[in-house]
Amino acid sequence: MGRLTTHVLDTALGQPAQGLRIDLFRFENDDRVLLKGAVTNADGRCDSPLLHDEEMRAGLYELVFHAGGYLMLSGAKLPDPPFLDLIPIRFGISDSHAHYHVPLLLSPFGYSTYRGS
Repeated sequence: MGRLTTHVLDTALGQPAQGLRIDLFRFENDDRVLLKGAVTNADGRCDSPLLHDEEMRAGLYELVFHAGGYLMLSGAKLPDPPFLDLIPIRFGISDSHAHYHVPLLLSPFGYSTYRGS
């Protein structure tokens, strides 16, 4: 069955981003519905898939990474207000039986993402 996973790497520190909050939303018609929240573990990953099995449905989703809070706690030297705060990544799931992995590579002044495996 399909699943949705993510992980966050702090490229400025060269390590996984532990303690970063992530919210998962699904778009239903014009409504943005919060499905769940999670916090990354010591490996920068969530302890379990964000979606799996019957929860996986085709549609439009959004992961919101709470980067600002994480970066402040990491000791990064940040301007006030920080350049990055909430990072939304909106993506589509077309195959509910596939594995969708949406990682975030993060630094205080930039980020990137891709569909991983």
